[in-house]
Amino acid sequence: MKKVAILGGGVAGLSAAHELIERGYEVSVYEFKHIPGGKARSMPFVGSGTAGRRDLPGEHGFRLFPRFYRHVIDTLKRIPYENGTVYDNLTEVTRLDIATYTAPLLPLLAKIDFSLDNLLVLIKDLFDNGLGLTMEDMEQYGRKLWQVMTSCDKRIREEYNLIDWWEFIEAEQQSPAFQKIFAGFTKTLVACQSKIANTQTVGPVAVQMTLDITTPGTSFVRLLNGPTNDKWIYPWLTFLQDQGLNYYLDTKVERINCVNGQIQSATISQNGEQLEIKADYYIAAFPVEVMGKMITNEMLEADPSLQGVQKLVDSVAWMNGIQYYLKEDVPITHGHVIYLDAPWSLTSVSQKQFWPDVNLSEYGDGTVKGILSVDISDWDTPGILFGKTAKHCTADEIKAEVWAQMKLSLNVDGAVILEDSVLYSWFLDTDIQFDNPEHACTNMEPLLINRVGTWDDRPEAFTGIPNLFLAADYVRTNTNLATMEGANEAARRAVNAILERDGLKDDLCKIWEMYTFELGQIDVLKIYHIHDKKRFEKGLPWDGKLF
Repeated sequence: MKKVAILGGGVAGLSAAHELIERGYEVSVYEFKHIPGGKARSMPFVGSGTAGRRDLPGEHGFRLFPRFYRHVIDTLKRIPYENGTVYDNLTEVTRLDIATYTAPLLPLLAKIDFSLDNLLVLIKDLFDNGLGLTMEDMEQYGRKLWQVMTSCDKRIREEYNLIDWWEFIEAEQQSPAFQKIFAGFTKTLVACQSKIANTQTVGPVAVQMTLDITTPGTSFVRLLNGPTNDKWIYPWLTFLQDQGLNYYLDTKVERINCVNGQIQSATISQNGEQLEIKADYYIAAFPVEVMGKMITNEMLEADPSLQGVQKLVDSVAWMNGIQYYLKEDVPITHGHVIYLDAPWSLTSVSQKQFWPDVNLSEYGDGTVKGILSVDISDWDTPGILFGKTAKHCTADEIKAEVWAQMKLSLNVDGAVILEDSVLYSWFLDTDIQFDNPEHACTNMEPLLINRVGTWDDRPEAFTGIPNLFLAADYVRTNTNLATMEGANEAARRAVNAILERDGLKDDLCKIWEMYTFELGQIDVLKIYHIHDKKRFEKGLPWDGKLF
């Protein structure tokens, strides 16, 4: 068996290991943290458990599985769990609500039809609920979604990659409400401003999410029915170890040693000593900010395109979670709440309602009855309590600020949804660290964002170094978004490159197209795409016509 060393044990590393183990390779994974799973992991609130109970569960950020995911869903279906698979641990949400400072919770409706005219009706039904949008706003947004839907792949990849979302939807000419809702959603989606995020990424995701939200019958997104590691990562790791996987925690990769255009070894620190590991193939499954530091002059000499990875190191933002443990469960809505007016771009899930088999009395001191899990997506805008950005707040200030922004958004028009009296304790993602209280906090695991023009810097899963492959969410994928799905697809592409090198093309991993906007009339869209491709190749702009 050929040996493969996978450097990084998050979703990408585990996905690559899964595919390789199934195909008879000898695989070893080296993970820096003491908990497996990377950014997808859950983690204990250390010290919160008493009298033999488990520590309360915390998260890097709540896990969600949109309907358009294909790759990671396929993997979940192949991981045994009790009498079924891990896929059976996904549970559908039924609501996506918008919270503002001025109106009660707004639930998005479920209605769909297919044509430009009916798409405009759909947009009106979704958003014409006191958010301050004009008919012109909603028609403008509908037209821009239609433009993405009817543009050819080459135009999206080559032209829209160079246009930010703000410019594409012409936000400057629209109302403040339009700018806040249709331009502002990029903060909660990809943790960056619409003037930075490229339309190649944001456009297809915006269309897909809009269609999925409004398609009846199934939910647009699913959640796990318990803490991430309990319901996914640990069963996955156990299954792979039973198949022969070697998985090492608390192992730091110090450097990747490239000699004469080949990777000769990787140097790791483990149990207080440095070791050299050797393999036939090496898969770097680090996040971009780690991989950028690993690239040496020898590697650049063998593959100059790796300079693009180093450039991507600056294309990161923060999106991290905080959990509030409650004395009484507060199921705000059966799904997600987007806090539209919150300056820190918050999104929350009332977790316990999706965990029917999780007995919270077995955690902490036994008194916690609910968990409110919140993602903070804007760390650079001043808050409402202290006038400071999240990056410049202490942990206690972050806790107080997020709680205050949620209360201001939920307790509207006399409603009292969130009260101070229900708060028991809280837990901030341990990746947020406060090493120097006089300066901004640091983030050990930021999120890659797809800035304008960065597609050209993003590498393929294979490199010019014949035994080095890349599996991370910065790799070029159909998913084109820093997510578990993107990491899983990148891992499959890295494995496929190894299989092709070994002459095993008949056993390649499946790769899906992502944003196909399938509504039973896909052939109509294909005609639009053919027409637009001809125009694009002639240097003509999109016109949205069939002929």
